[in-house]
Amino acid sequence: MRKTVARLADGRQLIYYDDADGGDSPARPADSRNLPPLNVGSELRFDPLVDEWVTIAAHRQGRTHLPDDAECPLCPSREGALSEIPASDYDVVVFDNRFPSLAADVGELAASGEDGEDGEDLVPRQPGIGHCEVVCFTSDHHGSFGQLTPTRARTVLEAWADRTIELGLQPGVEQVVPFENRGVEIGVTLQHPHGQIYALPFASPRTRRMLAAARSHRRRTWRNLFADVLATEREAGTRIVAENEHWTAFVPAAARWPVEMHLYPHRQVPDLPALSDAERDAFCHLYLDLLRRLDRLYDTPLPYIAAWQQAMVNIDRDLSYLRLELFSIRRAEDKLKYLATMESAMGVFLNDVRPEDVAQRLRDLGD
Repeated sequence: MRKTVARLADGRQLIYYDDADGGDSPARPADSRNLPPLNVGSELRFDPLVDEWVTIAAHRQGRTHLPDDAECPLCPSREGALSEIPASDYDVVVFDNRFPSLAADVGELAASGEDGEDGEDLVPRQPGIGHCEVVCFTSDHHGSFGQLTPTRARTVLEAWADRTIELGLQPGVEQVVPFENRGVEIGVTLQHPHGQIYALPFASPRTRRMLAAARSHRRRTWRNLFADVLATEREAGTRIVAENEHWTAFVPAAARWPVEMHLYPHRQVPDLPALSDAERDAFCHLYLDLLRRLDRLYDTPLPYIAAWQQAMVNIDRDLSYLRLELFSIRRAEDKLKYLATMESAMGVFLNDVRPEDVAQRLRDLGD
């Protein structure tokens, strides 16, 4: 994998990750667009009722939404259609989001009321400092991650690992989350195959809950919770979808979503940079196989969210266990799982599909 750093017309960073190693980097044209200065005004507000931070990013209302294929901002640039990627072709590209929820420079907090009337004591506010990056997996607008070659998937994995290291070194960053959203049903606003990376200035609520559970489990048993979950699933076998020498994919016993699958390395590592070369290759082969099975579930490509659970940058790294969690809201050929009252208002998930049945179907769809 070869890495080349460039700048876009408004100063944002863009990085080319090429499949090929060695040799000189190909010439990359400069971004010739006339872009306005970035206008980022995110802020974080603390919700004392649930002990969570909420991001307010009103500037994102004007972001690009389902453009025509000819106007896709993630396709390579061509004459008359300049995009976010100045090159005429590319392998993998990572760049700063033009409409970020969080950014390194977000300016001053806007006033929220008269002095003493803005609830600062109960609902503190702070600038939405962090990072949001876009990861383009391929220049093929009509492709998908599941259609990548193992070599290209490995390049994407190398980009994720590289950005995890770099973003983890930035001031104020506490958690780095690479993820992919696929399908308009999920809420994707750009059809081009891509994902994102968020660098958060706090631990996500779900991460905090899982780490608290892992800490409690270690106090009781002196063992790692995630390692025990993996061992239990491998021993039971009923929810295993596929595995190889280094990874196991299974449907969790208490799956919240109609289709849900977790991929664990057999060795406890905190994050993507800690994976060995053999583990990285093994992941790519297994993950591509699983994505192709998922697309064979129905006659239409499966919408999904896939997110890496990595260790926090500064705390509880010994408790953590790297894994990829993937889920879909499609519960039948022509039906979606909507988050209704119990899920959205009360946080109580209701799943209409037995995890064991999903695991069996995905096993049967193997090549």
